[in-house]
Amino acid sequence: MEKKVSKIGVLTSGGDAPGMNAAIRAVVRTGIYYGLEVYGIVRGYAGMIENDIFQMESRSVANIIQRGGTILKTARCKDFLEPEGRKRAYENLKKLGIEGLVIIGGDGSFKGAQIFSNEFDIPCVGLPCTIDKDIAGTDFTIGFDTAVNTAVQAIDKIRDTADAHDRLFIIEVMGRDSGYIALHSGIATGAENIMIPELKTDIYEIINTLQEKEKRKKLVNLLVVAEGSELGGANEVAKVLKSKMTHADIKVCILGHIQRGGAPSCMDRVLASRMGYAAVESLLTGTNINTMIGLVNNQLNYTPLDQAVKAERTIDFEWLKVVKILAS
Repeated sequence: MEKKVSKIGVLTSGGDAPGMNAAIRAVVRTGIYYGLEVYGIVRGYAGMIENDIFQMESRSVANIIQRGGTILKTARCKDFLEPEGRKRAYENLKKLGIEGLVIIGGDGSFKGAQIFSNEFDIPCVGLPCTIDKDIAGTDFTIGFDTAVNTAVQAIDKIRDTADAHDRLFIIEVMGRDSGYIALHSGIATGAENIMIPELKTDIYEIINTLQEKEKRKKLVNLLVVAEGSELGGANEVAKVLKSKMTHADIKVCILGHIQRGGAPSCMDRVLASRMGYAAVESLLTGTNINTMIGLVNNQLNYTPLDQAVKAERTIDFEWLKVVKILAS
């Protein structure tokens, strides 16, 4: 095939997520297979501006597919928001002859890629990599499956001690703007209620439900709260519940950054590998460039970057009805 590029760069940007390394590996090895030079850009857009860029070889990505985090590091870069910063980044890429970029990250990373590709002659392809699964145009994002399974494993263990002591546990999971981790982990662990940013929470309805279950001697209850819920995180919810349920034994557990780390699941490794391979082929042939590669109905899906950064992923609230029925 006629090559549209001969040198490409790959970077990870924004919050880290399990599977980033698998995506890097797929990009590097696919590029080398097709005779391309592949360059790793350290610390995302910050490394692009500071010229922290190095050529990668096949052995550069050996033994990383099972590792969490990212070997290329990640950072948020305010300088890239300014035209002067993007111009410096472009000049560094041109000096090395880099003709295309693979951006592994989330919504903010894609906004940067969209602006950069519009200003300069550098085609970009984005791989959705965020534990929040808050990007439209894909059924799953790299890292979500691992993060939600980490949360499920932790909540299962909490249930054991809740059962031993007849306690109410309020468990906070990540999700500043998106409730997908809370929704999936809450359903999977039999939570009594789930609080997410996308839905207004009627705390008094929750209190009434818990008090009714207390009368039925159902004393083991789990509430899963996304950190960005309307009422705030788990500590804020606990304050309200303790003021109304003075006899209940209420405990709080904040899972925090353990959800970001750890070995990626099989699903995340496969997803990252498929997307990384497809990204290189897109740059190589000049087709589906300046897009985000997603997965819809198990088929690769290409969404233009300017659409991907504008669209909002919405939650099907039928899921919350499932929660209510199964927790009764």
